[in-house]
Amino acid sequence: MDASEQNRRADVFRALHRAPPILLLPNAWDAMSAAIFEAAGHKAIATTSAGVAWALGFADGEQAPWPEVVAATKRIVDAVSVPVTADIETGYGAGPVEVAKSIAEIARAGAVGVNLEDGAAAMPNHLRPLEDAAARVRAARDAASQAGVKLVINARVDTYLHPSGSAAERFAETVRRAKAYLAAGADCIYPITLSDLGTIADLTRAIGAPVNIMGRSGVPSLAELERAGVARVTIASGATLAIMGEIKRIATSLRQSGDFGALGRGMGRPEAQQLFAKRGGARS
Repeated sequence: MDASEQNRRADVFRALHRAPPILLLPNAWDAMSAAIFEAAGHKAIATTSAGVAWALGFADGEQAPWPEVVAATKRIVDAVSVPVTADIETGYGAGPVEVAKSIAEIARAGAVGVNLEDGAAAMPNHLRPLEDAAARVRAARDAASQAGVKLVINARVDTYLHPSGSAAERFAETVRRAKAYLAAGADCIYPITLSDLGTIADLTRAIGAPVNIMGRSGVPSLAELERAGVARVTIASGATLAIMGEIKRIATSLRQSGDFGALGRGMGRPEAQQLFAKRGGARS
């Protein structure tokens, strides 16, 4: 993909955050899942760090080798014609300099957006100091600018994933972090696991910028989230886990009964082939 096409996709992706309807952004883990999401009519696609790692044979949590993550992202980008944003966890780097290097490499893979978490990879269930997390966002923005890519940065705020203090204190800390990340160059704020509609509505008003909510069981409907001011909804590893569950059911059925009936409920081979016909056998 040349630079002009990449930035065209970046412009499209950014615009989807700013105008109704709410952006429903499914998370793919390989070229196959990405192609299926695009064929279903989705206007942009995210990756899931967990799904990509599992597909590569590693646990989530920056356990997958970074070059393999970059290569998997490029295969996803090459499989679709819509914008792709990459979940790169905490940035695969000990500090801002290393994060900047990761951003340059994922941008070269064709991604037009990234997720950056403010959790500390080396300290599970802990948040990074605000200044440290903001510096990583700033490094990401600077690296994208140097690469000439209009990258959309989704800054994940883990205050609800790793809760501490009262509800009011947690809300205030979320807003404080969100505003710092926006000032550092983020475009969207992702308070992962937040599901209370009233709190979501209050947060979107307090932040005054696009907010990403994770869609899962128990989360309000898209219509309710849109009325609450949410700009986009992602599904994280939800689809990956659903497919893994289906494969487990098929595996169990085959082992226990020898019945092949479950294999007849899938997509037909012609439809599967058609997903990749446009690639003409080329390999990325």
